[in-house]
Amino acid sequence: MDISLMDFILLILASFRITRLLVYDRITEFIRSVVLEEVTEKNEMGEDTVYYVPRPGRVRGFFGELISCYWCTGVWSAIFLILLYYLFPAICTPFVLVFAIAGAAAFIEAVLQKLLLTE
Repeated sequence: MDISLMDFILLILASFRITRLLVYDRITEFIRSVVLEEVTEKNEMGEDTVYYVPRPGRVRGFFGELISCYWCTGVWSAIFLILLYYLFPAICTPFVLVFAIAGAAAFIEAVLQKLLLTE
C-alpha cells in the first residue's frame, strides 16, 4: 500500500471538500432533507434559531446522525476515496483532482475571509 505524498495531500483536500459538500453546502440540502429534520425554536432574544435533528427511523436516523456529524462524514468520505483510489484509479484521479482543487480553493477563501474580517 504505497502512496505518494502528493496523492496523500490531494486525497486529504478532496476528502475535506466532499465532507463539507455533504454536511454544509446548500447544493446538497436535498440529500440532507431526507435524513434530517429542520427544527425552529425561539432563543432568549425572541429570534428564530434553526437546527437540524435526525429523522425518526433506523435507517434515516442512522444516516441523519452520520451526516450531522462532520467528523463521522469525514471518515466515511476518506474511506470512499481510498477505496476508489486503490480499486479504480482511472476513475478516481479526475474525481480527486476536481475535489482537491475545490477544497484548496475553499480553504484559501476561508483564510482570506478570516484575515479580512480581523482587519
